[in-house]
Amino acid sequence: MQLVSRFVKVGPSALTPFVRSDAQGAVLAETMLDPTAELSISEIARRTGLLPAVAHRELVRLIESDVLRDRRDGNNRLVRANTDHPLWSLMSQIVVETYGPVPVLRALLDGVPGVREAYIYGSWAARRAGQPGPPPRDLDVLVVGNPSRTELLDVADAARGRLHGEVNIHLATEAAWTAKRDPFLATVASRPLVTLIDEAAACE
Repeated sequence: MQLVSRFVKVGPSALTPFVRSDAQGAVLAETMLDPTAELSISEIARRTGLLPAVAHRELVRLIESDVLRDRRDGNNRLVRANTDHPLWSLMSQIVVETYGPVPVLRALLDGVPGVREAYIYGSWAARRAGQPGPPPRDLDVLVVGNPSRTELLDVADAARGRLHGEVNIHLATEAAWTAKRDPFLATVASRPLVTLIDEAAACE
């Protein structure tokens, strides 16, 4: 079975031609989706799965181009979106609809009891992994654990509203995902996955 890497690629983006690299797209998603948030460079690196040096490089480029703003708070360098940029609304829309699924879905699922793991799979994950193909028309999400199906339906509805596209959530038990005897789960595990939540990895 394929291992799921926390680290995103630093090469060209297959999700959109309007960002310089996949790493830049990931950084933009974490900083632009909530324009009120100020994040440290280390926190952005943690959320994106980028090496700190890579995150720092991308952030410096975006700050120098005035897409992001920064300030010092003691030893921390805090970064936020520059909503005064003349292209802010256009840039934020592109980011939401291309790289937005990870921070949006992660935030929505984070508060749902019983979610042990969650991944994006399918065409969006394939494009994120650099596989060529048409732009994804929907999002496929695998949730592992025992959350309420009603809460997952609420998550899907909220994600559709923010991401402006169809969101399909498939639920699997921890035992079924570990065994992967089900042909569907075996297929999902063998193809690109983008991690949203992994409680076991977080505890390591």
